[in-house]
Amino acid sequence: MSKSYEIAIAGAGPAGLAAALYLKRAGHKVAIFERFEEPKPVGSGLILQPTGLTVLADLGLLDEILALGSRIDRLHGADAKSGRTVLDVRYDSRRGRRFGVAVHRAALFGVLYRAAKREAVPIETNIEIDTLDTGDRPTLTCANGKRLGPFDLVVDASGARSRLRQCLGDPAVPRPLAYGAFWASLGWREGFNERALLQRYDKASVMVGVLPIGRPEAGAESMAAFFWSLKPIDEEKVRAEGLEAWKARVVSIWPDCEAFTSQIDSFDQLSLARYGHHTMTLPAGRGLAVIGDAAHSTSPQLGQGANMALLDAAALGHALARTSTVEEALESYARSRRWHVRVFQALSLSLTPFYQSDSTALPFVRDRLVAALARVPPGPQFLSTMVAGTVIDPFRPIGLAELRWGDHQAS
Repeated sequence: MSKSYEIAIAGAGPAGLAAALYLKRAGHKVAIFERFEEPKPVGSGLILQPTGLTVLADLGLLDEILALGSRIDRLHGADAKSGRTVLDVRYDSRRGRRFGVAVHRAALFGVLYRAAKREAVPIETNIEIDTLDTGDRPTLTCANGKRLGPFDLVVDASGARSRLRQCLGDPAVPRPLAYGAFWASLGWREGFNERALLQRYDKASVMVGVLPIGRPEAGAESMAAFFWSLKPIDEEKVRAEGLEAWKARVVSIWPDCEAFTSQIDSFDQLSLARYGHHTMTLPAGRGLAVIGDAAHSTSPQLGQGANMALLDAAALGHALARTSTVEEALESYARSRRWHVRVFQALSLSLTPFYQSDSTALPFVRDRLVAALARVPPGPQFLSTMVAGTVIDPFRPIGLAELRWGDHQAS
């Protein structure tokens, strides 16, 4: 790198923290601005796919996350009434020894946050950024009128409700999806596969899931992410009917889940996740790079959200390292992520109604087509690459080599 830039990052989530690590290590002067009183994770659990794990390996953080997470070899879903398998995805369907790692969001945040602190990345909190003013060098204006900068580059990692992306002529907000989900982080219980995401379906209107997510921090107990699909507009109705009625409904769908519902004493233990879909046409320009959910948000059906954010951070870091100006780097970043983002956004949007919708026809097709696809080559291989995030190669365009899986294991 021939020049050091002053770079502001809006948001201290995984995307912002990962970007800060790449940029600070490259010699740039980096500052993170976070709107909350203190940086913290939001949500329950997620699966780090081979894409996200490759980025963490590139950052030198893989061993730390492997020590906290739970290795996932399989995704399995069954019809609640018949018990018939309707989804069976195995990472080893393709050669290469790939696997996923399920983690508590606090674990991923903690690994990245501690690394940022070790690198002495400054993080200012209670900073609500309102807009970006472009010029020779962009400046940021906060909600209270305070101005920050000037900077050579601003990185928007502020999430799906980003205001900054409007500065690139993209005023759209994510289109709300009909279904969200109740989520809870609960103590792990025996009797469930410790290396699989397990789901039960009743048509497409009900989905119950159990995901082993390891430990949020060293020394903590092993945990599970437990989720139940739900329309946000139905939340008040469910609460009005009472916790015991909801728990009885869950157990009627999947009796074994009483091991988890018995740990829930209040609706306060459940967080309602709301999902929306939005994809920026061009996530870079005029001194601004947009990464993570701010650039592309969708349902978690394919489990790609955090992984896409990590790939964005890596792409931006590598683009700045191999170009001579900010403008060239922004063009390179947008170009390197274009097709991978578009393909997976399209896949997620098209597949979500098969698993979360009021349709009766779509789950009928799902239960027969996907089950057959999982048994007949090259179906298993395609499903494996789709879940792994590699239907479109995300590594070469951004200058990464995929992790050599045989050299690593997860608990």
